[in-house]
Amino acid sequence: MTEHVLVLNAGSSSLKFCVYGRLRHGPWRAEARGQVEGIGTAPRFKARAADGKVLAEQTLDASVRDARAALDALAAWLRTAYAGARVLGVGHRVVHGGSRHAGPAVVTPALLEELRGLTPLAPLHQPHNLAAIDALTERMPGVPQVACFDTSFHRGQPVVAELVPLPREIRSAGVQRYGFHGLSYEYIASVLPQVAPEIAGGRVIVAHLGSGASLCALRAGRSVDSSFGFTALDGLCMGTRPGAIDPGVVLYLFQTLGMTAGQVEALLYKKSGLLGISGLSNDMRDLLKSTDAAAKLAVDFFVYRAAKEIGALTAVLGGLDALVFTAGIGENSPEVRARISTASAWLGIDLDTGANRAGGPCISRPGSKVSAWVIPTNEELMIARHTSSLLGLD
Repeated sequence: MTEHVLVLNAGSSSLKFCVYGRLRHGPWRAEARGQVEGIGTAPRFKARAADGKVLAEQTLDASVRDARAALDALAAWLRTAYAGARVLGVGHRVVHGGSRHAGPAVVTPALLEELRGLTPLAPLHQPHNLAAIDALTERMPGVPQVACFDTSFHRGQPVVAELVPLPREIRSAGVQRYGFHGLSYEYIASVLPQVAPEIAGGRVIVAHLGSGASLCALRAGRSVDSSFGFTALDGLCMGTRPGAIDPGVVLYLFQTLGMTAGQVEALLYKKSGLLGISGLSNDMRDLLKSTDAAAKLAVDFFVYRAAKEIGALTAVLGGLDALVFTAGIGENSPEVRARISTASAWLGIDLDTGANRAGGPCISRPGSKVSAWVIPTNEELMIARHTSSLLGLD
């Protein structure tokens, strides 16, 4: 009999899901994936099989306005598509796990209360992640749930990498560098021994480049530093987030421009980055196609910041053996990969333009001092593995 694990990634306007199945004690394989999108505006349900075949695509009633209603729509489809199947557990992507959690955790009322306290540190993600857990608890109370944190993989970094240089009483209130995109980095680290064994034990920088973008420095598969810090606003330029900016800019927004806390939050999370620079789009594909000068500037800045941060993390590692590109832009944009690799050529990256256009996996020439790679990430599979392991399904 086939066993199933459901993976959920809840956002403000979408509920993404993946159904994993296996024969008893076999490997987990994705059977279906999709999302409820346009929640609260024009909701639609989409589902595809692992081979890309469309399983369902329909417009939903406008009453689908929150995570609970979206979960109801998903549950209705699952009852039809997987009639008689048993869900053994549900794994959730939860952006922030704080400093205590170095791994996933089974959901309990006490854990939920702790995670709600971290909402100010991830205001765009945490409330929606937890709303999906609440909704599933109500509708499927007998199904165990697991919270998988984007911060966990970075726990265990050197003290200096986590330190925010403020007074101790401030730091003791939880102000430190946490790092994010950990599920993606953990997956890449887990497959390096198979995909690129020659670099798996070395000094590797992984570039998770998408609407959210960051870098992680790995030594022997473990995180030693990341471009993200206290929140997911730090580091690289992103789709709508600025990345690292002078804290004095935030003071100026409050003290001189008279902006409110809500206005500043909206500016930093939703109106900056590629969108703010270009005034056109937060989508790299749109910007690369555009002939507008502001669009070109946005792309130039994205590349500049990535190359600059790669240099900084190389210093942290004491040298570099490989650069790995992943996520939406990293996996799908040969132009951005080429520009970042060219800007980082001083490190010893000798890009193979043909291999780069083809998508790799290795996109550097033989003999390149620092190799470059394209490795697709799979955060959902990482969550399925954690859920299975923590619930004793392995």
